[in-house]
Amino acid sequence: MKSISGNEVVFRGFNIATMDPDSAEISCELSNAPLCDLTKNLEYGMLSGAAIGVEAGKIKWLALEHEIDRHELTFAQTVHGEGKLLTPGLIDCHSHLVFGGNRSAEWERRLNGLSYEDIAKQGGGILSTVSATRKATEEELFQTAAERMKSLLSEGVTTVEIKSGYGLNLDSELKMLRVANRLGLEFPVSVEATLLAAHAVAPEFKGNPDGFIQHVCDTIIPQSVELCSSVDAFCETIAFDLAQTERVFERARQFGLNIKVHAEQLSHTGAAALAANMGAISADHLEFLSEDDCVTLSSQGTVATLLPGAFYCLNEKQKPPIAALRENQVPLAIATDSNPGSSPVLSLLLIGNMACNLFGLTPSEAIAGMTINAAKALNLDKEVGSINKQKQADFATWNVNSPTELVYNVGGNPSAGVYKLGKRTQF
Repeated sequence: MKSISGNEVVFRGFNIATMDPDSAEISCELSNAPLCDLTKNLEYGMLSGAAIGVEAGKIKWLALEHEIDRHELTFAQTVHGEGKLLTPGLIDCHSHLVFGGNRSAEWERRLNGLSYEDIAKQGGGILSTVSATRKATEEELFQTAAERMKSLLSEGVTTVEIKSGYGLNLDSELKMLRVANRLGLEFPVSVEATLLAAHAVAPEFKGNPDGFIQHVCDTIIPQSVELCSSVDAFCETIAFDLAQTERVFERARQFGLNIKVHAEQLSHTGAAALAANMGAISADHLEFLSEDDCVTLSSQGTVATLLPGAFYCLNEKQKPPIAALRENQVPLAIATDSNPGSSPVLSLLLIGNMACNLFGLTPSEAIAGMTINAAKALNLDKEVGSINKQKQADFATWNVNSPTELVYNVGGNPSAGVYKLGKRTQF
């Protein structure tokens, strides 16, 4: 009873999906009685009849509700669940929320028969977003990104990774990163900012990708260090080759930044294995990943982040090798990849449904992919992603009976309330 101070905010009356595979080993803080008798579904780490104590924004303890009642304990505040589901706050571990303009007109033109190449020749594609982003003021970028952020937060998201990559010059890349960080200050959400300057060749370096990569390494990365935690690169036939990608990652490592990679989306380049061997925390997309690559990801502890929104919106056919990833026990994360060109998606719950229906993930894999494994993809799994003592008290509560329903339903929003650091969010 020493750790029960009475100053806690207590969450009780919820069905709790801890998303911790070892939740059966958790013991009641009051009596040392194992909570395993309450664990109904080990896939989700379900607890019923348990309470969570929160103090100073962190999970302080787990206890049996009847033990709390037996000891007649009182607390600073009690949040009553009334049978609702409680999960860790959701995590969108790959997004591009900050950009100028939109490309809905290009999407319509593609539906009317124009190819992506035709549109690019007419000034469309990623460079149209680069132009709009460069022209936009920092305030304009913040306001439009804020509306996108609100959509994610309304569905229980409490942590978001936001990439740059639509500036492709120093001033605009820094502008995007500042906006990303401001979103984390002005909204009840943790933001992990990632530098993606190696997204496409800047217009000023047309025909000279090596020169642009040198500029990224010599100028943009060194001056972005205080604004980002990770560096990403797009290794693909339409972007940068393996050697150029390696140069970016080597430079990022010199500054102690995490590395991530857009890899094997449209073809097999070897980028996922390269990044994993260089210590990448995640490799993302992965439709053309090989079985040998799966072995490498597993051996290096690199998370496979799947992006079914881009697969759907681009009408792709090649699916990630889910069976091989499972066989090699590679952690599977999922994310919106929210961006104006290939995945204009603002619902992580919809992505969960897509991951199941398009890629064949199980519901428990999908929900792990937006909680504990998404946290691993951001190197944050010691802080968020599951219900464990000393982790942040980031919770999503739901008007559903089981976690499966979160990714079963298409459309609608079953959110019953979101809590960041133990406090109910408002935005």
